[in-house]
Amino acid sequence: MTDETYTASVVGGTGFTGGELLRILSGHPGFDVVQATSRSADNMTVGRSHPNLRGLDLRFSDPDDLESVDVLFSATPHGVSMGRIDEYFEAADTVVDLSADFRLPEAELYDEWYDGHESPEYLERAEYALPEINRENLPGADLIAGGGCNATATMLGLKPLVDAGALGPDAGEVVVDVKVGSSEGGAGGGAASSHPERSGVVRPYAPTSHRHEAEIGAYLGLDVSFTVHAVEMVRGASATCHVFPDEPVSKADLWQAYRGAYADEPFMRIVSGGGGVYRYPEPKAVAGTNHGEVGFELDPGNRRIVVFSAIDNMMKGSAGQAVHAANVALGLPEDAGLEFQGLHPVGSP
Repeated sequence: MTDETYTASVVGGTGFTGGELLRILSGHPGFDVVQATSRSADNMTVGRSHPNLRGLDLRFSDPDDLESVDVLFSATPHGVSMGRIDEYFEAADTVVDLSADFRLPEAELYDEWYDGHESPEYLERAEYALPEINRENLPGADLIAGGGCNATATMLGLKPLVDAGALGPDAGEVVVDVKVGSSEGGAGGGAASSHPERSGVVRPYAPTSHRHEAEIGAYLGLDVSFTVHAVEMVRGASATCHVFPDEPVSKADLWQAYRGAYADEPFMRIVSGGGGVYRYPEPKAVAGTNHGEVGFELDPGNRRIVVFSAIDNMMKGSAGQAVHAANVALGLPEDAGLEFQGLHPVGSP
């Protein structure tokens, strides 16, 4: 581990994940934030957009005037980073992108799931940010691609079964249902994310062919039937996965698989049918943190495993994941800047 301090910038700092990055990095012992950019808020204080950061002595600057830094975090909409990646590397030694621009490994996948790719030559260079999936390839990486929050929640739930051999390309059907909060739509999420429209809903907004399926296929090797609902939360993504394995699985097998996968992971918790009110993974319990919760139940009569997972979509599903990956890449302590344990009781996450 190194005790070196790295300079950092956040491009796209007025968005929700940009604000989360600034919150984490401003208290991170290994980073010194020297620039945050925004076209709409140029020369305005960071606290004007993020009132929780009013104590941060930093103003937004124009994104065309990038300062030279060690690490550049890009929290821009999809399509921006792939067009500016050469500029980013002129300004920084390491680039951490939180959009979808580099998270898939092949240009053909962007042709299939997005609208193609402007800089496909960088895809082989990029490393997927989620350490629980790709830790061994992150040390020394100079282009880190953040995962999608729905894919992150799903893969954290299913990965132990893949590792244990209970799931693979020839396994039975996997059906995934994700509930996600309004912050997933970003600060400019539009009418569907406004409070009057979002309040009280359980709205299917991606019944089929959600783009995050591509990540699950690329990094877990699974084809899943995937549906996402918008619900009345601000923070949080909760995945319920229905798994129909070809071979019988016992409860002891499941405990062995999940403990084997996550016993040494600093941010993963197994929450599976214990006592108290919160007996299964719950977004409310991890709000504001980089923790992920996973759990399961066995349905022998239907030869079904029900897997539950919960994250904060803006933390474990975005900004927290990005900083965790940067910590690993730079040789910093994995939990540096990410020690917050959450609050209880809290309101809507």
